[in-house]
Amino acid sequence: MRSILLCLALSLPALPAWAAKDCESLKSEIDAKIRSHGVQAYRLEVVDTAATVDGRTVGSCDGGTKKIVYRRG
Repeated sequence: MRSILLCLALSLPALPAWAAKDCESLKSEIDAKIRSHGVQAYRLEVVDTAATVDGRTVGSCDGGTKKIVYRRG
């Protein structure tokens, strides 16, 4: 019983890596949410996490190696 609990406890930090989404599917989900709020002029861009770009980060994908940036206009 202890070994099962130990295995579960050690595997918890790896859950975010298992749940990592592909960038295009996450981008399309975010796009649908933005459109449902009636926003017309905007741009979503997938960039490396280390990149500094204007805009607001609205998602992280590919295991945290990329981010999705939202820009109005």
